[in-house]
Formats: sequence, C-alpha cells, structure tokens
Amino acid sequence: MRYRHCHRTATARMDNDEVNQLLVRIGREDQAAFRQLYKAFSQRVYAYVLNMLNDHARAEEVVVDTLYEVWRHPERFRGDSQFSTWLIGIARRKALMVYRARRPDEVHADLDDIAETTASDTPDGYAELAGKQRREGVQHCMGKLSDEHRECMHLVFYEGMGLAEVAEIQNCPEGTVKTRLFHARQKIKKCLESLLRSEGGAANAKGALAS
Repeated sequence: MRYRHCHRTATARMDNDEVNQLLVRIGREDQAAFRQLYKAFSQRVYAYVLNMLNDHARAEEVVVDTLYEVWRHPERFRGDSQFSTWLIGIARRKALMVYRARRPDEVHADLDDIAETTASDTPDGYAELAGKQRREGVQHCMGKLSDEHRECMHLVFYEGMGLAEVAEIQNCPEGTVKTRLFHARQKIKKCLESLLRSEGGAANAKGALAS
C-alpha cells in the first residue's frame, strides 16, 4: 500500500487511546483506519522531514515510507510516549539515511551555514578562503568532534532544531545542549585556525621552492 502525501494546512489531533484503536484495526489490514491515521499525522511528519532535507520530493518519500512502516508493524508502538513523538522518531531515522546518501554538492549549503557561524570567530584569512575550501575545512573539523558534540551541531545546523528538541533527542537538559554547542564551536574554531596555519605554511613552502 502506497500513499502520496497531500499538502494540508491543518491536521486532526489524536490522543494515544484513539491511535491505539486505529492501530488495532490496521493490524487487521483495515485500510480505512490507515487512511484516517495517515490524514491525522502525515502533515506533521512532512513538515518535520522537510525541515531536515529541504527537498519536497524526498520529504514526501520519507513520509510515505514512515507511515508504511506503521501499516506493516502497528504492534511496534508500545505507548511509552506520544504516538507523534514515536512516529517522528521513525521519520528522523529514515530522513537521516536519505541525508547521508545525498551527493557531496547537495550538502554544500549546510556546510556553508556552519562555516558562516564560525567565520566571525576565526582569523581574517579564513573568511577569505574559497567556499570549497571552507566547506572542506568545516567538514574535516566536524569529523574530529566527539559523537555528542557532532550530533548537537548536526541537529542544530543541519536539521534546524531548537534547543528543546535537541535536549529531548539527547536526553539531557537544555543547558547541557548549550554547553555542548559552545564547546563544539570552540573546537571547530581551533581546528580551523590550525588548518589555516597549515595552509599558510604550505603556501610559503611552495613559494620557497618556486624561487
């Protein structure tokens, strides 16, 4: 069963009791129940995924895949959280898979966002680097962060999440998220400064060899 996402301005609100009733019916392959669930939650999931991917077509594909997983395995929802939170968790995993599969040129804008936030804190020479060099530098430095710091930066700058959302995903207070972001930015700054010095030294060496 495949559904195409339809754009709507509003969605119905359901509590877990209502959702569970639909899930029981979906477990019996009741397509009407699935359509009702899809109508209630697809718009919210779509908005979330679109914010991550900034790609309408891919966002629609993730929405369909996410809800289709519910159709196939409705019993996996245990009721430990709100259904919408659980559903967005599925969508997030699928969207991250899509994101990681994107071509390098498609993530340039995301790297530029991080580059711009660090440019003001780094030496003047960094701001003068070509866009490609800046992106490669940020990508290199992001790879040197700890998993927690890298995830913080990813969620905020790549996915556009707020501190409260990141705190929920990382299961920590918002203050901890702020601290992680601060330290991550500082580490990227130092890493970029080191790269800039290295490039300057390499350029000087090339100049000496040429002379």
